[in-house]
Amino acid sequence: MTTTGSATHEVTNQAPPLAGHDAADDPVLLDGVRREGAAWHLDDLHRLGRLVGSEEAQHRADQANRFEPELRTHDRYGHRIDEVEFHPAYHSLMDTSVSEGLAGAAWADERPGAHVARAAGFMLTTMLEPGHLCPVSMTYAVVPALRHAPDLAKTYEPLLTGRVYDPGLRPPAGKGGLLAGMGMTEKQGGTDVRANTTTATEQSDGTWRLRGHKWFTSAPMNDLFLVLAQAPGGLSCFLLPRVLPDGSRNTFRIQRLKDKLGNRSNASSEPEFDDTVAWLVGDEGKGVRTIIEMVTMTRLDCVLGSAAGTRAALAQAVHHARYRSVFGAKLIDQPLMRNVLADLALESEAATTLGLRLAGAADRARRGDSNERAFLRLATAAGKYWVCKRQPAAVAEALECLGGNGYDEASGMPRLYREAPLNGIWEGSGNVNALDLLRALAREPESLEAFRAEIEPAAGADRRLDAAWRALQGELADTADAPLRARRVIERAALVLQGSLLVRHAPAAVGDAFCASRLAGDQGMAFGTLAAGTDFGGLMERLPV
Repeated sequence: MTTTGSATHEVTNQAPPLAGHDAADDPVLLDGVRREGAAWHLDDLHRLGRLVGSEEAQHRADQANRFEPELRTHDRYGHRIDEVEFHPAYHSLMDTSVSEGLAGAAWADERPGAHVARAAGFMLTTMLEPGHLCPVSMTYAVVPALRHAPDLAKTYEPLLTGRVYDPGLRPPAGKGGLLAGMGMTEKQGGTDVRANTTTATEQSDGTWRLRGHKWFTSAPMNDLFLVLAQAPGGLSCFLLPRVLPDGSRNTFRIQRLKDKLGNRSNASSEPEFDDTVAWLVGDEGKGVRTIIEMVTMTRLDCVLGSAAGTRAALAQAVHHARYRSVFGAKLIDQPLMRNVLADLALESEAATTLGLRLAGAADRARRGDSNERAFLRLATAAGKYWVCKRQPAAVAEALECLGGNGYDEASGMPRLYREAPLNGIWEGSGNVNALDLLRALAREPESLEAFRAEIEPAAGADRRLDAAWRALQGELADTADAPLRARRVIERAALVLQGSLLVRHAPAAVGDAFCASRLAGDQGMAFGTLAAGTDFGGLMERLPV
């Protein structure tokens, strides 16, 4: 006996995939790009936004994470090769990001706002697939550090700042474009890089030989790496190529790839060096001072990446709520869901606005603005701490808006959730950034003055902001138990900075709600607890597509 299959029901009340849209059609992002001096980039940003929102690009992002990088330590004949093989989707994403100028291109672009334009593109592409942007970010960040070795910079900077993605291990100078990475942490030290045991021995030809190991070196197929090693004069910074100028492979033994929580499309490795050739960058014994410029720029990308990850999760939640009906009304029109989405939108706008402000400061600092450079020193630490801390909670709340649908891999939300803690760890965890803020206050008083100059233009605009700023100044001046209170201080610094930016630049509904909830405490512990008098309509107007 045969039976004929038939549908038991019609599928209704499900949101279609969020695809076929312009991800740059976002008032918060566009306002920030204009304000920070990159309005000339808007046409290209919309073009990239349409690519990011396309079904094809989203499919590539999914493939790059489902088909993870694979380590090949040896070839079929037993030769050591230490190569990582990536899925074609990963290479496609890399080609797009490099050609869009998201790697080092901004350093070769003399237009004011070039770094802001790059930051906006980086955020859009993060919303698509953040894992492949690790090598892109490190390539962007390596340029100012490499300039401590002018001869090396002269050779490699034109290739690091180009827009050609040229994968594969070949002599760097002969490639169409280069990617760079870094190797700082080791098993026994982690954050305490001064405990590194990798040694560097100078040779008669001016090169150095490195011996030791690194614990977490991402993107091992990049062409060049800045690494820290102990020279006779102390911890120093070195440039280490995967392939030497004569075409031979440098010793870079990849012991294994990390089995990570998220960031699955990106390979992170444990390499060992044994008579590995490298060149000194900066002064011997000043390795941390040299590489810190690279760290600072990657911390900026952490802020941008977390702001973008929060915005991507919000976009998915909003899209679902616009289509889903419950109890006879669209989910987005239900009062409690409006509170949740408005609160998430407020968090996202504060993060995005701060991220783009930091990018604007980086752009102006590069052009010689010492005040912006000083502001960046303090504000980057505060932004890195707070925006990265808030991403996991915001993404979890956005996932919950989709209910069980959000827990399904097909929704894309689990990937966003797994990615959410990364930026809080990468380039210094919360404690590192909190203590870094204290160091900046003690060693670079001009950074506090620059921070003050950013806050005080908002004086008198909102009494709650004024009160929070007065209280923060008291906290900053109090040195008793400063390390114990460092997280409290940096959190308040970030919130006051965000409040000042929103009061000055965002619609009144946004600044008012932020000051009421984040500065005056008229909010619960979870998202969706904004007070009844909040202008929810004004906040909902700032939602992404």
